[in-house]
Amino acid sequence: MTPHHLLLIEDDDDIARLLHFDLTDAGYVVTRAGSIITGLTQAREQTPDLVLLDLGLPDGDGRDILRRLRKNSEVPIIVLTARDAVDEKVELLTLGANDYVVKPFALPELLARIGVQLRDGGGAILELRELTVHVEQHLVLYRGQEVGLSPTEFELLTLLMQEPGRVFSRQELLQKTKTKGALGADSNVITVHMANLRSKLHDIGAHTYLRTVQRYGYALRSDSMNDVP
Repeated sequence: MTPHHLLLIEDDDDIARLLHFDLTDAGYVVTRAGSIITGLTQAREQTPDLVLLDLGLPDGDGRDILRRLRKNSEVPIIVLTARDAVDEKVELLTLGANDYVVKPFALPELLARIGVQLRDGGGAILELRELTVHVEQHLVLYRGQEVGLSPTEFELLTLLMQEPGRVFSRQELLQKTKTKGALGADSNVITVHMANLRSKLHDIGAHTYLRTVQRYGYALRSDSMNDVP
């Protein structure tokens, strides 16, 4: 099998050499660029399978590469960032990054994140009007604002986002929820989690997304459905 080609855009020679060695040792073909101009040129000419992007480059901000690549390319992009702030992560994902790794990072973590992107063809992103779910990052955004959900609430929302308009029964949601062992066998617990999810969506202004079908289950209103409470 042909090895995957990674484009590493990193200006620090020591970091670049170490990553080049480690990634090559892991079986990847690695090309390195040390600036925005070189990075964009190599991304266009070599069509890599994945881009590793450092933000601090000598001729500008790496976000410029992210913006420009996303105009005409769906190549998976993992950002290497020194900042762990939530607003920074939200901005990067909104601009089109598939994932991010906070420096300093361990090589096994980076290799795992690269593997996910190459296996899945990029992190799954579910969108319904102004609501966006970044599945791999466990991140939910509404109009660019992060929605803080528990793991179970996130899982339930992701299930509904996969088929907008379809009504899921409480029992079906319970069966499809990976954490059902912790929830117990009573589907009434789904009612509690969905009430919490509805409350959190209401708090950030997403009042009309979640639909309750009395004595049966739940659905997300699709684009074709009227936005009524």
